Amino acid sequence: MSFDVKAFRNEFAFFQQHPDWVYLDSAATMHKPLAVIAAELAFYQKDNSNVHRGAHQLSQQATTLFEQARDQIAKALNAKRREEIIWTSGATQALNMLASGLMGTVLKPGDRILLTALEHHANIVPWQFYCQQHGVFIDVVPLTAEHELDLQAYQQLLELKPKVVAVAEVSNVLGTIQPLEKIISLAKVAGAIAVIDGAQGVVLARPDVQTLGADFYVFSGHKLYGPTGIGVLYGRYELLDLLKPLCFGGEMIKSVSFSGTTLNQLPYRLEAGTPNIAGAIGLAAAMCWLNNFDSAALAAHKQQLFTKLYQGCLAIKGLELLSPQQNNAGILALNIKGEHPTDVAAILNEQKIAVRAGTHCAMPLFQALQLPGAVRLSLAAYNNSQDINRTLQALEQTVELLQ
Repeated sequence: MSFDVKAFRNEFAFFQQHPDWVYLDSAATMHKPLAVIAAELAFYQKDNSNVHRGAHQLSQQATTLFEQARDQIAKALNAKRREEIIWTSGATQALNMLASGLMGTVLKPGDRILLTALEHHANIVPWQFYCQQHGVFIDVVPLTAEHELDLQAYQQLLELKPKVVAVAEVSNVLGTIQPLEKIISLAKVAGAIAVIDGAQGVVLARPDVQTLGADFYVFSGHKLYGPTGIGVLYGRYELLDLLKPLCFGGEMIKSVSFSGTTLNQLPYRLEAGTPNIAGAIGLAAAMCWLNNFDSAALAAHKQQLFTKLYQGCLAIKGLELLSPQQNNAGILALNIKGEHPTDVAAILNEQKIAVRAGTHCAMPLFQALQLPGAVRLSLAAYNNSQDINRTLQALEQTVELLQ
């Protein structure tokens, strides 16, 4: 099981344009391979037209490409039906659609939902706003002293019979991979709908949604070597059909008069307006491109780099590591004792090390950790040993400079 990181890295124009940069911000967005850029460019150069109701051949060709992309995603996720794939602008829009769409159908006044202390704001704030409007209560699974989900507390909270359990597959701050099979199976026993935020998890392996058993699974294309502005909401057909649309107009309409409106069928009922056609094609291209590589080899390479980075950081006095080494998706959150994360990131930036600093859209998590934020280093398969060596050297110099 060998992996040629040089050949893989050559698939990305970014590293040819910026050979002097170490990019460790892939949890925020990943770089795009030439195959994805080419797919989007080809659409705009050769096939650009709006989809579905155009009477001309160009529109029909664009529609074919767009719907073929849906089929490719459905196949990659092992969805039962192509209509179970809804195009969104990303995981954030998908979670907003769920928080809005389940209210008044599945969720009624007095009901409860269950979130966790590790969630991204996109899996907290939409639920808060719609729950407040509809009289639905939110419970939160706390963390253990090791910054892991307290599964005992989770089981106790399930006794309150929440209608929805919404959990991130991977913590976008700590990199912790959650035990989804156990979380979902326990939710099912309690009679809850399982919503999985796969924004950080989808790159580990495309989920088999039949095996996973999640009722909804959402992700963003740009976290999977794909374009920005495109994402997927997968849902079991019978549950998707219960969702009230978040937006109205355009393709989601079957007929309109001033006396009333009839909505379209799935998936179009949940896809108002002109979609991101090129983005959908680009995301499908990213999935196809990834199939050219051994997923186990990609994961092993990334894990090897993460182990080297983690062990190297342990050896630097003055660094505080927040992430666990085991069961980690390749994200390392850290701080330099007594220093603000933004200052650390700024010094690393001067050495052309790209990292992220702050609360990473997870303020409740940092409130639980009693920290103002952290510096986040996130890996992808295009990183190499030289990236890790330069980063460790830069961190050591940063500690010396600040302390």
